[in-house]
Amino acid sequence: MKSRTRLFLTCLSLFIFVACDDEPDSNARGSRGGDAIKVVTARVEMQALVDEIQALGTANANESVDIRSRVTSLVERVAFKEGQIVKAGQLLIELESSEIVAGLALAEAALSESMSLYKRNKSLSDTQAISASNLEQLLASVKVNEALVLAAKARLANTRIRAPFSGRIGLRRVSPGSFVDSSTIITTLDDVTSIKLDFSVPEMFVTVVKEGMSILARSIVFPDRVFKGRVASIDTRLDPVSRAVLVRAIIPNADGALKPGMFMTVDLQRNRGDVLVVPEQAIVPEGTTQYVFVVANDVVEKRTVILGRRIPGFVVIREGLVAGESIVTEGTGKVRQDSRVEVIGQTSGTESNADF
Repeated sequence: MKSRTRLFLTCLSLFIFVACDDEPDSNARGSRGGDAIKVVTARVEMQALVDEIQALGTANANESVDIRSRVTSLVERVAFKEGQIVKAGQLLIELESSEIVAGLALAEAALSESMSLYKRNKSLSDTQAISASNLEQLLASVKVNEALVLAAKARLANTRIRAPFSGRIGLRRVSPGSFVDSSTIITTLDDVTSIKLDFSVPEMFVTVVKEGMSILARSIVFPDRVFKGRVASIDTRLDPVSRAVLVRAIIPNADGALKPGMFMTVDLQRNRGDVLVVPEQAIVPEGTTQYVFVVANDVVEKRTVILGRRIPGFVVIREGLVAGESIVTEGTGKVRQDSRVEVIGQTSGTESNADF
């Protein structure tokens, strides 16, 4: 009885071993000419690689100044309207100047008298009726009075305040009869035909940002509009606290849509040229080596690749592939070298159009 039992168990074990050995796995079937393994592929493509850096910035006028008086006086006439566009040199304010005119007349009279006295005594110097030192003092007096006349003329000219450059006038802050001095802001003047956009860039991108780089700027005031500009200058120093460098871009603003003080988001773009890219799911890591499965004539080749930077959904291939080759993006876990495959779809971006 025991002998028959042992014989039965031995036969049963042999049957199970033979049955298992006769059942090939899916990989074996694909590589030995059996059923092909179903996979999804993608074509290796060239794409333009663009570096993008995002930052926050503040819009400033191309030129901006507070209009002030250089002399202490009363406003006699306001010669501009709020919001008016003015030209460089255009009259903005006239100040009361009667005292300054009187001071100029006194200075000119003193100059005339000193000049006459000097000329009379100079004619006597030939006869040595006046010493050389006295003559020098008279000449010095003439020069002092000349300087006083020039100063009085300058003060008189400063009673007529003119626009230092072309631009748009802001709100008027004085009225005729107002007392003004150098601390009084009369109005503001801004040239907004172009906008200076200042923003900070982290030090890790300092070598990336270059003068002439294109930028795209947006404002919440104009949600559907993109403003284009270029980097004009980069500060020579980094902020020791934020470790960022200040960058200034120029944006054309012919229609005056952008205003000084606006908060804007900035995208800097640098075209790095065309590179090979593949969907990131096609990459098969094994230790420190990266592989892809290349499909040619429905047969798989396992190939080593050197990766570059990652882009959302894609990876740049530095070495190992050429444009136009097909690689497995779905089904990489079922194939190996020389597997026979059936391509049932191709990926579009990071999505698959296949249905397993």
